[in-house]
Amino acid sequence: MRSLILADIHANIDALDAVLRAADLLRIDRVLLLGDLVGYNAAPAEVLHRLDALAPAAAIRGNHDKVCAGLEPATEFHPLARQAIEWTRRRLSPADLTRLAALPEGPLGLGDSLEICHGAPFDEDFYVTGAMDAHRAIESAGAPICLHGHTHVPSVFTTRGFAVREELLRDDGLQVVALPSVGRMLANVGSVGQPRDSDSRAAFGVLDERAGTLELHRVTYDIAAAQARIIAAGLPAALAERLARGL
Repeated sequence: MRSLILADIHANIDALDAVLRAADLLRIDRVLLLGDLVGYNAAPAEVLHRLDALAPAAAIRGNHDKVCAGLEPATEFHPLARQAIEWTRRRLSPADLTRLAALPEGPLGLGDSLEICHGAPFDEDFYVTGAMDAHRAIESAGAPICLHGHTHVPSVFTTRGFAVREELLRDDGLQVVALPSVGRMLANVGSVGQPRDSDSRAAFGVLDERAGTLELHRVTYDIAAAQARIIAAGLPAALAERLARGL
């Protein structure tokens, strides 16, 4: 089973389309969505409709999805994020908002070996930013492999006995990490639509359970087109500028 892992698309249709073009060559069996489909960028309806056409095998909500759907207030959001999500709410149809509201809260188990969540298994809004956070997340996970998003930064943590080790990731277009034969793994494949690791390329993952690997992919996309959408929508220029810097 080869699963396409998409996290933090954030209404960036140009990045999503580039990822899907790349994924066409990768023999994908199913699609898994790890939340934050909307927010920040200017093509929320286009992204939701493109994802509907993919018929994902599993999808969970992110914090931007639930705030956009009106399930929580935007009071905790940064002003830029709040302005973007309020614009998004006005832009989406009632049917789109209903679909967002129906996305389940993670974690979501997919068989005995895999679990997906947005932030962490114990809190969908928690940011895993280091080994101590990863240890807590791994301990609370309901499966040996846990995939998450939320930070927009690719990372892989594995257990060695009682210790948690962060795997060193390169900035290649593709890196393949072996799934642990013993122990557990917590992995973030990065953000499709708003990377924050100083690499502006769209990030996605492919989990190959038969081969026992997690592939971390990066692809270039038309950043200028995504920036033009943001400016044309009247969203803050800072949201466009950060795309080129991967921040």
